[in-house]
Amino acid sequence: MSSFETIQAALLERADLNARLSLIPYEGTPEIKDLKGQKYLYTRRRVGSRVTSTYVGTYTEELYQYLLRSTREARELRRQLRELDKTLAEMGYQEVALPARVIQNLDFARANMKTNIYDQAILEGVATSFPQTEEIIENGKVNGMTALDVQKILNLKHAWEFILDQEVIQARSGYDILCHIARLVNEGFFADGGRIRGVPVTIGGSSYIPPLPIESVVREQIDEILKSDADDVDKAVRLCLYTMKTQVFIGGNKRAAVIYANHYLIAHGQGSLVIPEAYVAEFKKLLIGYYEGADPKTIKRFLTQYCWKTF
Repeated sequence: MSSFETIQAALLERADLNARLSLIPYEGTPEIKDLKGQKYLYTRRRVGSRVTSTYVGTYTEELYQYLLRSTREARELRRQLRELDKTLAEMGYQEVALPARVIQNLDFARANMKTNIYDQAILEGVATSFPQTEEIIENGKVNGMTALDVQKILNLKHAWEFILDQEVIQARSGYDILCHIARLVNEGFFADGGRIRGVPVTIGGSSYIPPLPIESVVREQIDEILKSDADDVDKAVRLCLYTMKTQVFIGGNKRAAVIYANHYLIAHGQGSLVIPEAYVAEFKKLLIGYYEGADPKTIKRFLTQYCWKTF
């Protein structure tokens, strides 16, 4: 592996670790406080020169053990990040300033991340409300939802945090980035969710049966889109639809496709692409038609008109 490839791999790993760290809702040492005979749990941590105490909830042994595990996990992730930063420094890596438009786009995407994740969850048929989605994103758990649906939302957060990393957004939106996004959205569902699909699949409600994808062909098709003369928004839409129709992975293709398209859009300062809740039913109908050979101009126009947001 060349020095450039080693640095790129280290940067992707660092972004992944930072994304994992962001999934931990409570950082700091668990602290039990007794107030009028009732026990409450807080987390205590140092921020700069100050020590802060954050309320978590009424004491239960389960919650206390959860906080202990979270603390250990956060410490291990920070240790790994320090090691990676040391490795990158030894390789002579220096951060490059992003264009102002891209920085604005990153801020725009972060400001809308909860809404984007909610809309993606609805597209996937996750039985959630916006307040429930917000609670999961902020605290990692919520009552009244299945563990699998909660995992899907956490995975979406992980993948979004990954692409919003400043180093990752500078990486080329090629096949390797797509595979990493797919691995993140499929975490906990498939052993290697970022590996190209090797088994046949069917699509509910459609007669279309996607052929088995071939890695060299997928790479070539993605490169063809990226090198085309189309504008950036059209390229992002084409990357999204190609990933969905090809069914590159064993699962999570729509989730991976949308976040992949956003990696390209944000990297070029062109906003974001997410199917809003109000348009999910219409999009699914158009997607089935697209799978079965309908003129792609119709769904492309729909995505550009109703799903693309800029700032």
